[in-house]
Amino acid sequence: MEKHEEENGLCKAESVDGSLDVWSCQNSDSSSADHLVVMVHGILGSTDDWKFGAEQFVKKMPDKVFVHCSEKNVSALTLDGVDVMGERLAAEVLDIIQRKPNICKISFVAHSLGGLAARYAIGKLYKPANQEDVKDSVADSSQETPKGTICGLEAMNFITVATPHLGSMGNKQVPFLFGFSSIEKVAGLIIHWIFKRTGRHLFLKDEEEGKPPLLRRMVEDTDDCHFISALRAFKRRVAYSNVGHDHVVGWKTASIRRDSELPKWEDSLNEKYPHIVYEELCKACDMEDIPEGENHSDDIEEEMIKGLSSVSWEKVDVSFHSSRQRFAAHSVIQVSHSHLPYLMCLKI
Repeated sequence: MEKHEEENGLCKAESVDGSLDVWSCQNSDSSSADHLVVMVHGILGSTDDWKFGAEQFVKKMPDKVFVHCSEKNVSALTLDGVDVMGERLAAEVLDIIQRKPNICKISFVAHSLGGLAARYAIGKLYKPANQEDVKDSVADSSQETPKGTICGLEAMNFITVATPHLGSMGNKQVPFLFGFSSIEKVAGLIIHWIFKRTGRHLFLKDEEEGKPPLLRRMVEDTDDCHFISALRAFKRRVAYSNVGHDHVVGWKTASIRRDSELPKWEDSLNEKYPHIVYEELCKACDMEDIPEGENHSDDIEEEMIKGLSSVSWEKVDVSFHSSRQRFAAHSVIQVSHSHLPYLMCLKI
């Protein structure tokens, strides 16, 4: 059952499970939109976290996008582990597609832990390109080699906002621990008491049956999850990160960088979006050559950086240092409320 309502020219449907759909109400129908945008909240979150952002997308692109704010992992369900969250999200996306046969494109916009759940979900939903199409493109050098799809849909944008791609174990990856290695080590030992199985995944404390931690496994293709092929299928991958005042997710892990790669930034680069202080397009590379002078004390973190860097990323660094809400940067960057500074440069 769904409850439909119209507000500010937009049509919304709230499901029994708490998920929220938003689309243009010009024709009182969602069938004109062929692009599904899946918005995923972070730890202990809900659909309310992306409500404002979802409305902005639809207002900007009426009749083009159908926005679904996920809530299969509402609140305490986010403590069940990244893989369990990803499985639920994948099933949720499949259900939407079955109900909306007009959808032919898909994008993901995910905040914090939601970015990891989305990465797991697309690994499950990935479908390789048809082998006949690949053979035809190889025979015709003028054709681009076909990419795989996400459950049969053209993969457009994969956008993460303050997501701990490298986990939370490394130095200063959780800023409120103040960078003290002794405190960070203790946090790694007790984190499962607070954040349960998800905490073990974030702090890479989940080695089981000789397998590496889940986040390490999520930077390559496996037998049943094509994590990197799925990321590569998207036309764009964008990682937004806070350069400071984010006390939950550090700059390195959100921007998929080493210490030496963190850029120097100016107060602002963009008049329209004044909180953007640095932008960088990082091309895909095999990462065989480690940067000169780099000291890689954490082999797992280095492996994760290499794996994720095998696809290109647009990296957008954000600072709310001049804002009254700067100490809430982790949530402010999410575009959660209209009265807060926000980034509407999440181009679809």
